[in-house]
Formats: sequence, structure tokens, C-alpha cells
Amino acid sequence: MLGIIGGSGFEKFDEFETVELLDRETPFGLAASGLKKVKVNNDVFLFISRHGEHHEHLPSEINYAANIFALKKHGAKAVISFSAVGSLQKEYAPGDLVIPYQYIDRTKSIRRSTFLGEGIIGHVSLAKPVCEVMAERAMELITQNDLNSKFKTHFGQTYVCIEGPYFSTKAESNAYRQMGAQIIGMSNFPEYGLAREAGLPYLPCSFVTDYDCWDDSIPHVTVDEVIRVMRGNNAKAFSLLKLFLRAGDFYKDSAAYEGGLRTGLFMPKEAIPASKKAWVELLMS
Repeated sequence: MLGIIGGSGFEKFDEFETVELLDRETPFGLAASGLKKVKVNNDVFLFISRHGEHHEHLPSEINYAANIFALKKHGAKAVISFSAVGSLQKEYAPGDLVIPYQYIDRTKSIRRSTFLGEGIIGHVSLAKPVCEVMAERAMELITQNDLNSKFKTHFGQTYVCIEGPYFSTKAESNAYRQMGAQIIGMSNFPEYGLAREAGLPYLPCSFVTDYDCWDDSIPHVTVDEVIRVMRGNNAKAFSLLKLFLRAGDFYKDSAAYEGGLRTGLFMPKEAIPASKKAWVELLMS
């Protein structure tokens, strides 16, 4: 079963049929509001609105650990994330889909970024933070179904994640360009790292809303413009999601199943504190 995370502009999709509201309790606090099992046609999956059902959490206030744990607890085998991002290069235009393969974290240690700590010791590789098996199959599906005729798609870029809630200064925006980032957002870190620790393949689908502020010849990002573009991006994301659902287990053979805490735990299992053993075992399952 897929676990879908909807970010800004993707808090809901009109054709969703709610099957069941799900328990939000986790060892890390409450997952975001609106966690549910959903059906589209005959396809059932899990859905959670990253910022909460009514967009009540800033990026820094999201309980990323609880969200990922809740999806794993309720049976997710892979995670697809929908997000709004800014563009740091002219070739990635508002309305385009970008599926990044790499990340640069520029957050400020406000967010809980790992399930580890407090007696649980491990080191998990994030050399390839995105499930490239899923990304390649997504590319095939998009090509086979001619979605490129409806919106441009790009694969393999780098996403820089900033703390927010501010948009960048012009100096920062240009610095991120020099670092090799193509898109900028506020919410994929630590989501992709937690998904990897939990052994869940992670596919980010980032829809461009604006050009940030690096070029004075292009209008700088504003909330009004972002919201306007988001409306169109929601329909594009839903058409993509329906493709993924029809494809079934296109996360099969993901390398993520051989990683995470299954191979990254740096301590004997018998040394895991008794109070944490149950949830560690769930993450390693």
C-alpha cells in the first residue's frame, strides 16, 4: 500500500473517498491531522496532509517523525511526497514537475531529524536519499501516458531545503544556485531521511510555483502568485497519482528495503531499551 504525503496545495484532492480515519498516536507524538485511508476508484492507499488537514503547521512545526511512523504503522510500503517548490534555474518553470534525486539541508536543527538517539544508536546512509527505482518507473509511466504533453517533467535535480517560514534573501538564493541546487523548498527535510530510517522507499514529486528571488528580471515570489499556480498544480499531481496507483507495486525491488535501520543499527538488538523495542522493531520490519 502506498503512503501519500500532501504538502502545500495538495492537502486534499476532490476525488478522494475516505475509507477510514486512522489513529494518529505514535511514540513521537501525534501525526498530522487528517490521517486516513483513502480510495480512488478501486485503489486504496494512505494519505496524510503534511501541514495538517487545515494547513495549521509551519514547515518547522511539522512532526515529521510522527508522520512517517504513522504511515509505516498503518501499512505503507512506500512514500510518495507532493510538495510546492521554488525554482533556482529558468529552465524549471512554474507548473513544471521536478523529481529531485539529491538534497542539501539548510535547516537550523529546530526539527527532529531522526528516530535515533536516547539509547538508540545507528548510522544510515543517505548517499541516495530518493528511491531511484521508483523514479525510473515514474519516468516510464509519464512517457507511456504522454503526461509530458500536459506539463514538463524533470528528473535528477537537487533540492535545497531551508528552514522558513521566510522566503530567501537574494544573496541566499544565489548562494544556493552556486551550491548546485535547482529547486528550493521548506519541507522535504527531514522527511526523506526518516523514510530511509524506516525502510520506506521515498519518491518526491515537487511542483514549481515560482522563481524565488535570484533574478530581478523575473517577478519575485509572492504568496498570491504561489497560491494561483498551486491550483493548477493540484490537478497535475492528481493525474500523476492516479498513474502511480494503477501501476501497483512500482516500488518493488527498491534498494530502500535493504537499508535504513535494518542495516544501520549500530548496537546489539538486545541492548535496545525495553521501552523502545516495539517501535524499533516496527521500523526495522
